[in-house]
Amino acid sequence: MDNRTNLLIQTILLGLFSAIFYFLLYYFNEPILELSTQGGWYFIIPVSIAFLFSFIHGAFTHYFWNVLGIKTKFIQK
Repeated sequence: MDNRTNLLIQTILLGLFSAIFYFLLYYFNEPILELSTQGGWYFIIPVSIAFLFSFIHGAFTHYFWNVLGIKTKFIQK
């Protein structure tokens, strides 16, 4: 496979993972809310979910813009 096809496959997979995580968060919102309001170390649950979403969605966004051909321009001093 060439690099462009590989990039497109990675983008689609990360978009699919992101959509699945959003669905799971919506579907299991009540149990997650109940666990996270118990106090103590249970605050780790929403924090870890936020980090997971940030990583997966950020990676998807990066690949998405690369597939479209839009890249960042670095400013050099």
